[in-house]
Amino acid sequence: MKRAIVIGGSLGGLLAANLLDRAGWDVNVYERVGEELAERGAGVVTHAEMDSAFRRIGVAVDESLGVAVPGRITLDSTGRIIGEYHHPQILTAWGRLYSLLKQAFPCHRYHAGKQLVNTVQSDGQVTALFSDGTYATGDLLIGADGIRSTVRKQYQEDVKPEYAGYVAWRGLVEEADLSPQTHATLFNRFSFCLPPHEQILGYPVAGPQNTLEPGKRRYNFVWYRPADEAELQRLLTDDVGKVHENGIPPPCISKKVMQEIREVAESRLAPQFAEVIARTPQPFFQPIYDLECLAMAFGRVALLGDSAFVARPHCGMGVTKAAGDAMALVDQITQWGIDEGLRRFNDERVEFGTKIVAHARHLGAYMQAQLQTELQREMAERYRTPDAVMTETAVAPEFALH
Repeated sequence: MKRAIVIGGSLGGLLAANLLDRAGWDVNVYERVGEELAERGAGVVTHAEMDSAFRRIGVAVDESLGVAVPGRITLDSTGRIIGEYHHPQILTAWGRLYSLLKQAFPCHRYHAGKQLVNTVQSDGQVTALFSDGTYATGDLLIGADGIRSTVRKQYQEDVKPEYAGYVAWRGLVEEADLSPQTHATLFNRFSFCLPPHEQILGYPVAGPQNTLEPGKRRYNFVWYRPADEAELQRLLTDDVGKVHENGIPPPCISKKVMQEIREVAESRLAPQFAEVIARTPQPFFQPIYDLECLAMAFGRVALLGDSAFVARPHCGMGVTKAAGDAMALVDQITQWGIDEGLRRFNDERVEFGTKIVAHARHLGAYMQAQLQTELQREMAERYRTPDAVMTETAVAPEFALH
């Protein structure tokens, strides 16, 4: 039986591990975090390719996956609906997908608290060396360890995330905490508001313990705001002056920054979204990055998901891209063997990753332009109509449908 080592136990790693397991491989997953991965305050938009991967794993793809919405609306600054678009989708949460994938994988093959140090390849085998002195050897190693990938750093040291010039504030608010008026307008649709130089969107997702019971779900928001390098440093600095370069834990965000973001929400957003921000216990933010690899296969080592390509979240394709990578990897090595299969996987998914990063840059060009010239801001504004935003955001691009 062929053996696979998966570095990274989040969604991308679990997608690959489950698919390889069902293809007859002996698979072990190694996650650097020592405890159960915490539920992340992030919503996920589903797409057909992601659904296909879940079906192959044996996970039901229906309304139990998340919250179904019939379409989209855009609000103006007064809270009035100024645009509507029919677009049925199922919207879910990171925690919901993680629990389903973790349950599907044999628990004794998921190893927490294993920090990769290095990989060594020899005679068609690859060995993973861990910081605790242990090691694992297999026929294939998959790096699914995210944007700061240790695996990628070993094989493509010069490839690093590039800051896009803006951040995304995110958070979850309990459905029951919303006023009846805000719930009636926002909760059962994918909603947008386009304040000057910014964008916020929101949609319903599963609640605590992945419940989909009405009244116990949550509302997820993403609020894009320009932030040059100096402003980003300020946002990443906690109340005692420590700068968290690779991302600040939500509880460490300074009280001043938290007060500012709630005040800005009240003054700039539609009242419904301002209420969402006000009633979210712990908003947090993520700097927006682009990441592009030149290759995704190196001998018997492959990169997958955010370890290889990170596309801005406007296209809502992060989990779907990881699912596509995982399916392509398993399909190619099943048909062609490991070595030829990895070559074909590399060619197919590098091309796709390059396209999806470019597409996400296009969708985010308006936000990036806020840091440029007045002319660039005016040009970008022309493509930021409610219709354009509603029809392109979190919708699979044409090249992803084939």
